[in-house]
Amino acid sequence: MKLVTALLFGLLISLPQATFGQQVPAVVDSEVTAVNELVFTEGPAYHRDGSVFYTDIQNNRIMRLAPGSAVADTFLRPSGRANGLMFDAKGFLIACQGNEKGGLGGRRIVRIDPISKEQTVIVDKFNGKRFNSPNDLCIDKAGRIYFTDPYYSPDRSMLELDGVEGVYRVNSDGTDLVRVLDNKIVARPNGIAISQDEKTLYVVDNNPVVPQRKLWAFTLNDGGSGLPTGKPRELHDFGKGRGGDGMCMDSEGNLYVTAGANRKYPNQNLDNPAGVYVFSPDGELQGIIPVPEDMVTNCCFGGSDMKTLFITAGKTLWQVRVKVSGYALWPKPE
Repeated sequence: MKLVTALLFGLLISLPQATFGQQVPAVVDSEVTAVNELVFTEGPAYHRDGSVFYTDIQNNRIMRLAPGSAVADTFLRPSGRANGLMFDAKGFLIACQGNEKGGLGGRRIVRIDPISKEQTVIVDKFNGKRFNSPNDLCIDKAGRIYFTDPYYSPDRSMLELDGVEGVYRVNSDGTDLVRVLDNKIVARPNGIAISQDEKTLYVVDNNPVVPQRKLWAFTLNDGGSGLPTGKPRELHDFGKGRGGDGMCMDSEGNLYVTAGANRKYPNQNLDNPAGVYVFSPDGELQGIIPVPEDMVTNCCFGGSDMKTLFITAGKTLWQVRVKVSGYALWPKPE
């Protein structure tokens, strides 16, 4: 049985890139290969020492895969059901502590020292009410944190924010917390990213119940407030298939959105194969990087040249080489 499993797995990761009949984006430079396996991986973040940090939500821990290692170590457990991760410009790990996959989550945004592992709570309430389940985040050049706060578990009895699944922004010291978006446009916000010129905020809307599965672009106020202004742009509608989850950006402004599924889940069909969907800044689909495992949850750039795309999907951390370097506040591309 072990041999058969290994052979099947080997066949999966060696599938040609055109397996799903979709155009593979020109930015891709290799096939997707497995790096490490766990249970339910999420929120990858690249550290300047070559490590990849990512979350194992089911087991309530943050993992660290050291450079050159085939086995990830537990960096922090319990993690407060950490989901999305990102390093800020000062080298601290910012984590969305959610409340999915069994509850017992922190429901807050925290700053973690990667050496001492000391945690500092940045924010845990809006107008005195606890967040639903912070999911994903991005950070602007001023250090302000934008984060999404959806809720996917069926039991909603513990929610305090009157049904609002919103997008928030907060200063790095926890001050000036504002709700950037409510449910009027984005039904259930998930992945989030900010453009390099900080003029556009991108939000993945993934509500499988309504359903509403779209990629949105919001123009940010150029007066320094960092708040959306004007009419939002719908960049892509994922339709009836599994929609987007997390995302990251390359240095040319292209969006890499994890989405799709290769087997049927409730309230969705198989229109969208599992992979990383690459969009131009104006929403034109450049192609799909196929990932042979459900569920494709998030991605980040890393490597010494920032041309390795790390992808969390199901129980596995994957990687693929690309031709365009990724954009990140830290480490900065050379």
